[in-house]
Amino acid sequence: MSAEILINAAPRETRAALLESGGLQEVFVERASRRGIVGNIYKGRVTRVLPGMQAAFIEVGLSRSAFLHVNDIVSTDTRFDVQGVTAVGASGGPSGLPSLPIEDSIDIRRLINSGDDIIVQIVKDPMGAKGARLTMFISLPSRYLVFLPRRRGIGISSRIEDERERHRLREAMQALVGEGRSDGYIVRTAAEGVDVSLLATDFAYLGRLWSHVQERGLCASPGVLIHEELPLALRILRDELGRGVERVLVDDVNELSRIRQFIDDFVPSQTLRLELHGGPRPIFDLYGIEEEINRALERKVALKSGGYLVIDQTESMTTIDVNTGGFVGYRNLEDTIFRTNLEAAISIARQLRLRNLGGIIIIDFIGMHDDSHRSQVLAALERALATDHAQTHVAPISPLGLVEMTRRRTRESLEHLLCDICPTCEGRGSIRSVETVCQDIFRELPRQARQFGSRELLVLAHQDVVEHLLGDESTVLAELESSVGRPIRLQAESLYGIDRYDVVLV
Repeated sequence: MSAEILINAAPRETRAALLESGGLQEVFVERASRRGIVGNIYKGRVTRVLPGMQAAFIEVGLSRSAFLHVNDIVSTDTRFDVQGVTAVGASGGPSGLPSLPIEDSIDIRRLINSGDDIIVQIVKDPMGAKGARLTMFISLPSRYLVFLPRRRGIGISSRIEDERERHRLREAMQALVGEGRSDGYIVRTAAEGVDVSLLATDFAYLGRLWSHVQERGLCASPGVLIHEELPLALRILRDELGRGVERVLVDDVNELSRIRQFIDDFVPSQTLRLELHGGPRPIFDLYGIEEEINRALERKVALKSGGYLVIDQTESMTTIDVNTGGFVGYRNLEDTIFRTNLEAAISIARQLRLRNLGGIIIIDFIGMHDDSHRSQVLAALERALATDHAQTHVAPISPLGLVEMTRRRTRESLEHLLCDICPTCEGRGSIRSVETVCQDIFRELPRQARQFGSRELLVLAHQDVVEHLLGDESTVLAELESSVGRPIRLQAESLYGIDRYDVVLV
C-alpha cells in the first residue's frame, strides 16, 4: 500500500498527516506549549508508595506526579525475557509485551521506597486529571532496532512474515550481541531485507545512546529530563518510512533541511521523494486535510450509503452507534442492515486511527439475526483494524449486537488535543432548557420575597429567557407578581448563559 506524509510546520505547532492510497489515516499534532512526552527519560524521585494499589507516585518535574505500577519496576533479581515479543508499536517501543516482570506476590515496598531516585521513561502522556504513566523498563528506538537494556533476548517484528528473513535477522542480531550479553533487542519492520552493516550501525548508535543516558542519570538531579524523544516530524519519519511511504511533502524550508539531514544520517539508503511545498494554497488545504480534521471533531460521521455513525467520548470509554439513516437501497431490511454494518466496520477502524481513540470502545452495530452476517461484520472490522499501528483486541458480538474492543492509548485523542470543554455545558453535551429555567425562576421569586423585604424584585437572565417570560409565561408572571405583592422587573444580560439567572432585591 503506497503512502505519503504531509508535514505542516508553523512557529508554535507542527502537524503531520499520514495518507494511504490517497486517503487520510492519521493526524499528529505537536505544539510548543504541550509537546508529547512519551519516550522521554527522566531522573525521578519516589514521593509516595501505595501498597494497596501496588503502585507509587514519582516526581519527574511535570505539573503532576507520575504513576508507576509494580509491574513496571525493575527488580534486582528479575529480568524480563523478550524472546516471545514479535511486534513493535508505532511509537517505536514494543507492543504486546507480556505483562508481569514481577510476581504478584512481591510487595512493592521491597522494591522501592519514598525518597528513592530512579530512572524512568514515559509510556503514556498525562490525560485529563491523570498524571503520566511510567516504566523502569527503558526502550530506545532507532531506525531498525529497539534497544531494551533492562530486558533480555531478541524479538522480531510480527510484520516480517518470511521465516527465512526472520531467521537471517535473528542470526545477525545474535552475532552482534555476542555471548554473555543480557540486553534485549527488537528488530523493527523497517529492517526487512536490509544489509547487516546497517543493523550494526544502529546497534552501535543505541549502545552509545544508552551509555549517555546512564552517565546523565548518575549526575542529574531528581526531576531532570535525561533524554528527550525526537520532535514530531523526525519521529514520524523514523516510525513510518518502513511502511511503504514513498513521498514526504514539507511546507517549510528549515524543516525540510532538518528532515533531509536526518535521512542522510540514519537512512541514507532510503529511496524517498522529499519535496518542498511552495504553492500559494496551504498544504493541508490543498489535500483536504483541514476539512477532514474538522469532520473528525464532530459526533456524527456520514457513511456513503446514507447511514451514519455517532461517536461519543466519555472519561471511561468511547461509544459508537451505527444507524441506517436514509439507507434503504437493498432487497430487504436484513440485507440493508448487513450492508450498513459492513460499511460501518471499515469506517470505524479508520475513525479510531484518525481520532486516535483508545481505551475501552463499545460499538453498537444494528441488530442482525443472521449468524453469518454477524461473523462477516466482525471479520470486516478485524481486517480493517489489521493496518492499525496501535494494538487492538476485539471481543465477539454480543446477543445485543454490541462489540467490546480495546485500542492501546499512549497519547491524547484528537478531540482532547484540539478542543476545550464547553464552558456553557461543562462537557455534559446539554444545558437546561429555557422553559426549565423559567420554572426555576418562578420557584425562586416567592422564596426570595418571603425571606427578604424589598420594593421590587429584579430578574437578571439570558435574552431568550426574558422573552419567554414576557411571551408564553406572561400570565403566570402576572399572577406571581400579584401573589408576592410587589413588582417583578426583567432585565436581559448579554453575558449570561441560557441556564444562568439571578433574582435581585431592589
